[in-house]
Amino acid sequence: MVAKKPRIVIVGAGMAGLTAANKLYNSTGFKDLFELHVVEGGNRIGGRINTSQFGGDQIEMGATWIHGIVGSPIHKMAQELHSLESDQPWECMDGFLDSPTTMAEGGFELGPSMVDPISTLFKKLMDFSQGKLIEDGVVSSSEEVDYVKLRSRASMASTINGGGFGKLSVGAFLRRGLDAYRASVKDREEIRGCGNWSRKLLEDAIFAMHENTQRTYTSAGDLSTLDYDAEREYIMFPGEEVTIAKGYLSIIEALASVLPAGMIQLGRKVTKIEWQPDCHRSGEVENGYGSRPVKLHFCDGSVMLADHVIVTVSLGVLKAGINGDSGLFNPPLPSFKIQAISRLGFGVVNKLFVQLSPGSDHEEEKLNNKFPFLQMVFHRSDSELRHQKIPWWMRRTASICPIYNNSSVLLSWFAGKEALELEKMKDEEILNGVSVTVKSLLSKSNSHKLCNGNVNPVESSEGSEMKFVKVLKSKWGTDPLFRGSYSYVGVGSSGEDLDSMAKPLPESSKNGANSCPPLQILFAGEATHRTHYSTTHGAYFSGLREANRLLQHYNFVGVSELLQH
Repeated sequence: MVAKKPRIVIVGAGMAGLTAANKLYNSTGFKDLFELHVVEGGNRIGGRINTSQFGGDQIEMGATWIHGIVGSPIHKMAQELHSLESDQPWECMDGFLDSPTTMAEGGFELGPSMVDPISTLFKKLMDFSQGKLIEDGVVSSSEEVDYVKLRSRASMASTINGGGFGKLSVGAFLRRGLDAYRASVKDREEIRGCGNWSRKLLEDAIFAMHENTQRTYTSAGDLSTLDYDAEREYIMFPGEEVTIAKGYLSIIEALASVLPAGMIQLGRKVTKIEWQPDCHRSGEVENGYGSRPVKLHFCDGSVMLADHVIVTVSLGVLKAGINGDSGLFNPPLPSFKIQAISRLGFGVVNKLFVQLSPGSDHEEEKLNNKFPFLQMVFHRSDSELRHQKIPWWMRRTASICPIYNNSSVLLSWFAGKEALELEKMKDEEILNGVSVTVKSLLSKSNSHKLCNGNVNPVESSEGSEMKFVKVLKSKWGTDPLFRGSYSYVGVGSSGEDLDSMAKPLPESSKNGANSCPPLQILFAGEATHRTHYSTTHGAYFSGLREANRLLQHYNFVGVSELLQH
């Protein structure tokens, strides 16, 4: 009798799943000894990577940046594939655009003397929360804010307010930092020429603008839910941040290209995963595959048996999958896994692209009227001073700017409640909201007074003539295959929960006497990596980790990078 090959099924054809499949399939001897399948619920590969086209330009609906190029496996692959260069323009090809124009509600341009102190404060507060100021030796006695004392006082206040020691949020720390800054720079002259804006209101609004940007970086809809201590565990690769000229999808396609036709099965949504945590082996099953410990049920009613399943679905899908009798796993996951899934945060971040109608066919005139990198400073949504027609969801985004210099396609980022609101809205409503907001900031009739009395006309003061004609938005929150964008460590959670996410099932017996089939369910994806969560390279490392775990289990020679990532 010929021994059956162990069958490995990978659920999800995103970065983690395809990295695992690529690693397994390319391992020497693997093809002769194992059976490999990749099942994907959607009609495309890539998961939260989705390169697309809009307004004649290449854009990314999901993952956009390579976060640091030094040491990044994604950057290395992109170099090897020559994906970093293209004859055609692409999103953010200029990097982060310099010299933003910062406009306050009412059409007032804010100069560097108003914006820079608050921007610098915010950056230093975030750097300190991430451990950078101490590591770099930047903290000095000349600082307006004593960051060490600030952290101690903020933590104490959190304890008094019922947060418990060590439960400080990034949001609470930031706001304490703003208060401390104000206390250190008293008796400043009140600003002039900014309509109903006072200095305090403007400082609050500029700070809120940076908070809104930070929310999109982390996916935490409210920074008061983002754990302070966990920020120091998150690791950024050194070097600049870049986008991929030939699209992020070029990386995905390269990983998938080595797999034979038919190995990746699209439209195969898994509805149930049955596994055997208790130490008994089932008898022969009716479909003739023999006794394999895991059974996957699909939306079309079909089933597949497996020896090992690598689950790479998003944390959002896992959160939905642990609720009630209709959960994804049967029997339910052990309590340590459920608690980790429940405590970790998983937010929604959406991108909104709008196309600007060319004002003229003459290229020279078009260049003279280019849209700026516009930073937007708003009154609070509940303020009586606010412009009534600017919608609340626009007040929660920080900027709108061309995806590269002189592009007619503009981009804005949304997180949390407004990101979900965006998904429900009709295109006309979105275009109207964007148009009203931009016109109120850039309209010629506002004459662009610079705060403190100086008139400062903006180069692109064509707000009243601008027309937005087309819109495209991502919908990560309501897509049942994702249910959000990426993970964060919430208050009450920790890096240990990310480690728990990565542990395979069933748990190994301490005395080694466990007769359960081992490594039935393995977990990969960005939310399973302690120091690189929320990133594509975190997903990549996790896929390698789980592939290597299986290769080591079967004593494959040369598996030296097992679990090191």
